[in-house]
Order: sequence, then structure tokens, then C-alpha cells
Amino acid sequence: MRLTIRVRPGAGRTQVGGEHDGALLVRVGARAVDGRATEAALAAVAEAFGVRRSAVTLVTGTTSRTKVVAIDGATQAALDRLLGL
Repeated sequence: MRLTIRVRPGAGRTQVGGEHDGALLVRVGARAVDGRATEAALAAVAEAFGVRRSAVTLVTGTTSRTKVVAIDGATQAALDRLLGL
């Protein structure tokens, strides 16, 4: 499954859920320095979908807050739960 995520670095706690302009919202405590926020976001997405970190790959958006990720083993039901549908 390919999915657009919106990363909010510097959050008080890591949280995956909600929607921002059609993208899944991912809040991470890491700052956007040297790819730390991106790596934290990919790990958080993996945990939220119940897959290994290696199952989540960044497709586009290395330096952007809006990213496209590919998630092997993700289900539509898990996405709906995270979006609050």
C-alpha cells in the first residue's frame, strides 16, 4: 500500500493518527535535522500498522514534511482506524 503522510517534527510525543490535507498525520518528537524526523516517522508508521520497520520504505519526500511511503502488509482496516473512520 502506498500512503501519503504528513510529518510534524518536534512534537511532545510520537503519535500516528488523524488527517491533514488528505494525508495521514504523523507526529514525532525528533527534530528535522539530518533525517532524524523522517526515520522516526517511518518507525512510527511501521508500529502503527503492526509491521516491521523494514516493511516501510520512503518513496518520495526526503526533505519535505509531506512524504509518500510504501508499506508492505498494511491493511485498509488499519488505515481507516488511524484516520478515525
